[in-house]
Amino acid sequence: MSIRLRLTLWYSGILSVVLLIFGLGLYGLVYHYYFQTVEEDLKEQAEKVLSRIEPRMTVTLRGGITPDFGLAGRDIINNTGKYYQVTNFENGNISRSENLNQLNLYLPELTNAKKQRLINEDFFIEHTRIDNLNVFIYNRAIPLVLNGQPQLAGVFQAAVFLQADEKLFTLLRNILLITALVTVMLAASLGWYLARKALRPIEQVIAATNSIEKGTDLHNRINYYGPNDEIGRLTSTINGMLGRLQHTYSELEEVNHTQRRFVSDASHELRTPLTTIRGNVDLLEKMWKRMADSGMQQDSEQIEMSLEAMHDIASEAARMSRLVNDLLSLARADAGFQIAKIEQDILPIVEDVVRKAHLLPRTVEWSSGDLSALNGVQVYGSRDYLQQLLFIFIENAFKYTEVGFVKLDSLRTDNQIGIRIEDSGLGMDKEEVPLIFERFYRADLSRGKTAGTGLGLSIAKWIIDEHQGSIEVKTTQGEGSIFIIWLPITVPSDSSDLGISIPTDNQV
Repeated sequence: MSIRLRLTLWYSGILSVVLLIFGLGLYGLVYHYYFQTVEEDLKEQAEKVLSRIEPRMTVTLRGGITPDFGLAGRDIINNTGKYYQVTNFENGNISRSENLNQLNLYLPELTNAKKQRLINEDFFIEHTRIDNLNVFIYNRAIPLVLNGQPQLAGVFQAAVFLQADEKLFTLLRNILLITALVTVMLAASLGWYLARKALRPIEQVIAATNSIEKGTDLHNRINYYGPNDEIGRLTSTINGMLGRLQHTYSELEEVNHTQRRFVSDASHELRTPLTTIRGNVDLLEKMWKRMADSGMQQDSEQIEMSLEAMHDIASEAARMSRLVNDLLSLARADAGFQIAKIEQDILPIVEDVVRKAHLLPRTVEWSSGDLSALNGVQVYGSRDYLQQLLFIFIENAFKYTEVGFVKLDSLRTDNQIGIRIEDSGLGMDKEEVPLIFERFYRADLSRGKTAGTGLGLSIAKWIIDEHQGSIEVKTTQGEGSIFIIWLPITVPSDSSDLGISIPTDNQV
């Protein structure tokens, strides 16, 4: 059963109950008031007629005297709808009004219980039936004092028949019943229409969710032009949820694309050294097998070729080892691995890196500038990972700088220490800067010219994240780059948020 049908049945049922209570209340009130008025009118008319009735004394056969009562002709008004009867308890005579004689009807005689009631109450009104006709009868005692003793001489009865009144109330019942039925039907029809109109956004929600369930169209939104009621707020909430789903789905698509590219590039990078190793192993195997079969002594050329092959094997194995170590570092980062950190001086770490950097292969001048800003500064971090971080940027600078210089110096703010690495190398376009920290990304200008896996800066970003630091990049195409690594000083309690600052002027 749909919500629309349930709503229609609910308020149709409620309306039916309300109309039933209203109809019964109205009918009961009118019925009570009307018949109370009929009773009062009957009593009033009867009292007027009774006031003009006088007893006539009649001599009995035994010589006694008995009263007799008669209705004067002027008291009978046929169009009043009232019927009168006087009964003499002494002689049993009954006097009826003319209209009652015409009907040839007698009002019912009083039982002993009713006679006793007359003695106690003087009058009463009863509702009874005569010849299957409903009638109100006003019974009034006729007292008489004989020989100084009061006694009940007779009863005066006034009656009114209720056929017309019953027809009136039957008509009223029918009118109320038909009106209630028509009202409920009209209300149900109108309620069905209003419920359909009010719940139309729900149908749009269902249609939108069905389109999303059957496909990948997350751009679909629910069009709602009504008031900002519950349905409006629900529609707005669902549209917001669809927007967030679309954004999340786009991010997942991007992550999947990045992951596929990551797997492709990793496979390619791992396949190259493996191919070299396998080729050189096959070459050595053939050379040694040939020499073993011929029993020849090794000559200098074969020794040289063997040494070259072994050198290639060692070089590619070392390269593959570095790649696997880099992948392992990134896997740890993805798994939520946290670097163990302690408070320590930054200056000895940087000085050790500067010293070891002189041993790295390079074609440019390497120098360290002013490191005085590092004096007495402590950071909360890992010595090994901070050295790895600095070596990543220094090796990248050596790799992409063919002529000129690479320089390291320091600077400081109130609560941060900065280590700046400057080179006069290739530089980058500003569009490339947000991408250089992605895995396996390498600038198109340098791809194929310099060796590398494109994982170094991704690892560097993870190390910076772990140390609550930030990286600032300034670069110009063909003129070189400046990387400033900002680390929070442990003396202040607050630290800067991780971010990548990209200037918007001619330097990126």
